[in-house]
This record gives sequence, structure tokens and C-alpha cells, in this order.
Amino acid sequence: MTPKSDFLHILQARGFVQDCTDAEALDAALCAGIVPGYIGFDCTADSLHVGSLIQIMLLRWLQKTGHKPVVLMGGGTTRIGDPSGKDESRQLLSDAEIAANMAGIRKVFDSYLTFGDGPTDAIMPDNAEWLDTLNYIDFLRDYGRHFTINRMLSFDSVRLRLEREQPLTFLEFNYMLLQAYDFLELRRRFGVRLQMGGSDQWGNIVNGVELNRRVDGAQVFGLTTPLLTRADGSKMGKTASGAVWLNPDKLSPYEFWQFWRNTLDADVGKFLRRFTELPLDEIARLESLEGAELNEAKKILANEVTALAHGRAAAEAAAATAAEVFEKGGTGADLPRLRLSPDEIGEGISVVQLFVRAGLAHSGKEAKRLIAEGGARLDDTPVSDAGRMVSPGELSGGVLKLSAGKKRHALVELDRAEG
Repeated sequence: MTPKSDFLHILQARGFVQDCTDAEALDAALCAGIVPGYIGFDCTADSLHVGSLIQIMLLRWLQKTGHKPVVLMGGGTTRIGDPSGKDESRQLLSDAEIAANMAGIRKVFDSYLTFGDGPTDAIMPDNAEWLDTLNYIDFLRDYGRHFTINRMLSFDSVRLRLEREQPLTFLEFNYMLLQAYDFLELRRRFGVRLQMGGSDQWGNIVNGVELNRRVDGAQVFGLTTPLLTRADGSKMGKTASGAVWLNPDKLSPYEFWQFWRNTLDADVGKFLRRFTELPLDEIARLESLEGAELNEAKKILANEVTALAHGRAAAEAAAATAAEVFEKGGTGADLPRLRLSPDEIGEGISVVQLFVRAGLAHSGKEAKRLIAEGGARLDDTPVSDAGRMVSPGELSGGVLKLSAGKKRHALVELDRAEG
């Protein structure tokens, strides 16, 4: 099918579409008027990471093509936990923790969407608004009868968990009913006609489409994206250093920029299509580059993705810092910084501890291995002795640059406010 609507045309051309419940009918609806579409995000952390970026870009393209994005916060479902792709139950959070996480996630979307009261302005409802007041017996009578245990056991989120002989609580088993009910409530309250998500959400999304049809006789649609992995098979959003967060207070714009700059050659074109708004003919040119020229394409990828997440000024500052560090051998003003008080330094602090505290190693053991393998440097000088101590005098003149390998750096400086 060749889509007529701008939204589906863009999604198809950029490789976003895996499955759709009725692509032709959805395409017609998108051509006929504004279609509100939603994606749900549970509040399990105070930021999202790049593993959620495909879903965020879906909502951004929905708005850019004249439709209404609905960002559903899972204030209610976070209390249960989605079993999809999980081997164990999610840690249960308090109401205060959920509220704090929700506030952090809202900051992510402010960079990508325009919120307001207009017909295509984004909104951010919380499913606790309707889930918190549910009467369980009434809910089971009115909606539970539309789901069969036989069908629920066939969905990947349940079947794979059971095949791995991992416990699945009855609490989690309820999740797919509540997600389907979310779609029903969103259509009734806000006219939402489209739910989107990753391919692991297909079963949950189909449940919501069918519940709308069975209860209200309403036609709604579901669309999923392929689960994106890097060329080496690793999952998006995770590195050896931890999650690649989207909020700058969780991960600096420079470190975010550097993550994209270090993209594998085979992923450059794919990531440019999914995570930037560059024209497709320009992306085709960039992904055809080879050798050193391909590194320039990676810088463009890093600039464009960082500009969307943190603003153009932050992207330019990160690029300038990278040029200073890698091309001129300098320190760069935008590198992550570890500030130490005189009390913390005392008569000296071990270089192993500096690498751990600066986030360049997860543990002392990892830092010692980095030193043993020749990957640790202090002010661009290799560190060969894991017992080396850094004296207060070495910090009194300014900053020290720590390097783990060729691509990860941090600055250590004396906190003069403490001195």
C-alpha cells in the first residue's frame, strides 16, 4: 500500500512501521481530519532514555503532520508493571516516587512536542484519573468478560515469561486488561483513535482495538514499530556506562552527543532516518560515505539528535567540546566534571577512586582493569600504577583530565567554594 496521508507516508519511508491493524482505513482517517493518537509511558524513572526515542519521534511526526499527540502517563499502571519483555516483577513504587518520575518525564517531551489547548496541541493525561476509581467487580463484569484466558496466554508478554519458567503475578496479568481499558477511556474522553508502540506491545494494542469495538462499536487503530537494535545486536538505550538518558540532569548533552557520535558504521543511515528530520535524499548521501567521511555523517547525526533533545546551542557546544578534546588535545568546557572538596582530597586521593567517582568505571575492580590494559590516562599521560595517588597540589592549578580509552573523558577540579 502507498499511503496518501503525510503521517503514514513519512513513517513508511523512514522505516517506522512494523504492523497496523487496518492500514487503509487508518490512512483514510488521517486524510479526512485530525486523528488523536497516543503512546503510554509508565513512570518507572525520572527520565526516559534513548530506547524510548522511536516512540517520541512517532508522536513528534504525528504533530508535525497535523494531528494530535496524546502522551499517556501511566500513574495507575506503574503500580502494576507491564510484563512485556520482563523476566521478573517490577519494583513497586510509592505514589510520591511515581509523581516525581512523571514530572521528570514531562521535561523530556517539552523538547519534542508543543503542548496546549489547540486542536493539534499535545496533551498529557494520567491514567490514574480513571484507574484509581475503578470498582474491581464492576470492571470485571463490564470489561473482563471480553477477554479469554486462552487468548491472553497466547500473547508474547505472557507466553514468553511462562516458557522461561519465570513467575508472572496475577497483578501483572491484569496489565493488558488495564491497557486496553486505557484506550477505551482515551477515545471516550479525548477522541483518541490510534494507539502506537513497539512491536512487543502488539498484543496489548490489539486488545484495546477490540475492546473499543466490542463495548462501543467504535473503530480505532493500532500501529507498531520494529524493535530497534544496533548492528552489533545490543539494545538501544544501554551502554557499558549505563542508560543513555534524555534529561540533561541525568546525562550531560556532551555525553549524549558522544553516544551518537560513536554510532556503528552500519547504523548511521538507520539512525538518521529514525531520529532526525533530515531529508531522505540527504540521508541517502550521508550513509553512502565511507572511511573518514563517514565520521562527518556521524557528527551530523549527533548534532541533529542532540539539537532535538537539548536545543541547537547545546548541540553546537557539545560538538565544539568534542573538537577541542579529540582534534586539539584540549580539555573542552563541556566535558563531565567531578568537583572535589579539600576534605575529600585530603592528603591525596587514589586515581582508581577518581575514575569510579567520575563515572568512567563502575567499580574499583573495573578501574584497575582499565589501568592494567593501558586504557587509563591522566592529562593524556598513561596511568600504569593502580596505586597512584593524586595530590592536592596537582589540582590546585586548575583541572585534571581523566580518559578511559579514546572516547570517554571527564574533568576533575577542586571545588573552590569548599576551600
